[in-house]
Amino acid sequence: MALRKIVLGGLNPIKKVAPRALFSTTARTQNDYSNETDMKVILADLIPKEQARVKEFRSKHGGDVIGQVTVDMAYGGMRGIKGMVTETSVLDVEEGIRFRGYTIPECQDVLPKAAGGEEPLPEGLLFLLLTGHLPNKAQVTAISKELASRSAIPTHVQEILSRVPAYVHPMIQFSTAISLCATESQFAKAYSNGAPKSSYWEHTYEDGMNLLAKLPSIAATIYRNCYRDHTSIGSVDADKDWSANFTAMLGYEDPMFTELMRLYLTIHSDHEGGNVSAHTCHLVGSALSDPYLSYSAGMNGLAGPLHGLANQEVLEWLKKFKEAGLPDDYTTDQLKEAVVESLKTGVVPGYGHAVLRKTDPRYQCQREFALKHLPKDPMFKLVSDLYQVVPDILLAAGKAKNPWPNVDAHSGVLLQYYGMTESNYYTVLFGVSRALGCLSSLVWDRAFGLPIERPKSMSTDGLIKLVGAK
Repeated sequence: MALRKIVLGGLNPIKKVAPRALFSTTARTQNDYSNETDMKVILADLIPKEQARVKEFRSKHGGDVIGQVTVDMAYGGMRGIKGMVTETSVLDVEEGIRFRGYTIPECQDVLPKAAGGEEPLPEGLLFLLLTGHLPNKAQVTAISKELASRSAIPTHVQEILSRVPAYVHPMIQFSTAISLCATESQFAKAYSNGAPKSSYWEHTYEDGMNLLAKLPSIAATIYRNCYRDHTSIGSVDADKDWSANFTAMLGYEDPMFTELMRLYLTIHSDHEGGNVSAHTCHLVGSALSDPYLSYSAGMNGLAGPLHGLANQEVLEWLKKFKEAGLPDDYTTDQLKEAVVESLKTGVVPGYGHAVLRKTDPRYQCQREFALKHLPKDPMFKLVSDLYQVVPDILLAAGKAKNPWPNVDAHSGVLLQYYGMTESNYYTVLFGVSRALGCLSSLVWDRAFGLPIERPKSMSTDGLIKLVGAK
C-alpha cells in the first residue's frame, strides 16, 4: 500500500506502520463481505463472534491487572487510567490516532473517494469504525444513499429551531435539536416494549443511522437560521454523498470546500473513548439512554472551551494576534517576539494535547491540504510560520509538556478561506463529525452488554488515609 507523503516542514515525522487487523481472531477475511452493502447484515455476522471472543478473553483474564492509579491521576482528570473499552479507535502518545488500526494517512489512501476527489468519504470511515473492515466503493455508495433516505428532520424540531433567536450559540441549538429527535428513538420504543438485551445493538444501530442522516440537515438549518436569514436548506439529493449534501444545504458551491469537508468530517470523527464528548456519550448511554439523548449530552461536553470550542478560539486568537501590531511582512524575529509577548498574558491556543506528545496527525493532513490548495493565503502563512517557532518558545518557557500543534490549530483557517467566517459555528461541524465515532461505539457498547458506568470516587481525607499519609 503506497502511503501519501505528508509535508511536515521538517518537524516530527510520523512513523508509517502497517495497519493492524482488529478482528483477526474470529472475523471473516476482508473479501468475504465485499458483496454485502448492508452494514447491519455484516454486523449481525460479526457481533456474535466478537461477543464469543470477549467472553473467552474475560473468562481467562478477567482478574488480570491492566494498570495502576496514582493520587495525581485522581486529581488530574483521570488521565492515563486504563478503565474503558473502545473498539473504534486507539490513540498512541507518539503516533497519533488509529481508526481500527489505520492511521489518518493510510485512511486517506485506502478509503473510497468521490468521483474526481482526493479526500476519503466519511461514509467509508463509518463502515470501518462499525465493522473493522475496509469498505469498497459500492458499500460506501449504499451508505450515502441510506443516509439520504433517512435525513428528514421531525416537524417539531424544525419548528422549534425556527423560533430560536439567532444570538443563541449554535452548539446550544445543536444539542437541543438532537435531544428533541429522541421522540423518534426506536431503541426507546423497543425497550419500553420489552425487547431482549440481545437486540439492543440493532435498535441502537437504527437510531444511530437515523441521527447521522439528520445531523447535516439539523446543522445546516441552524447555519441558515443564524447567518443566512432563515433561508431554506433545500432538499437532500440521494445521488450525492453525505458531505456534498451537507455543503449544498449550507449554501456552499465550491467543490474544494466539499473536499475540505470530506477531510474534516473524517479526521474529527473519533479520538478513542476518553475525550469528553465520546466519554460523555458512552457514560449517558451506559444508563440505557437512547442514542439521541446520549449524543446530545456528548455535544454539551464538546461545546466547552477546553474541547470542541477550541477551534473557534484559535481563529479568534489568530485574528487578534495579527491585529496587535504584527506587520504584514513580519520577520521570524518579529514573530517570535510577538509570541513571547502574547504568552505574558495567556497561552497560544491550539498547541498542546492531553495525550499526544507529537504533532497531531490531524493537523498535518490539514496542513497538507492547505499547502496544496491555498499556499499563499495570509492566514495559512501565519499558521505555518507559527508552527516553525511556537514549539521551541513553549519548550524554552516550560509552558507545555507537548508544545506541538493539535487539530484545532489549523481547521479554522481552512474554513475561513472558503468563506465560512462564522467561527461560532465551527464546533457544530466538529459535532457532525464526532457522531461517526460516538454512535459506532454505542452500537458496540450494546453488543457487548456493557453495564452502567459507575467508578468509585474518594474524598481527599479518604485518599490520605488510603496512602497512609500524615
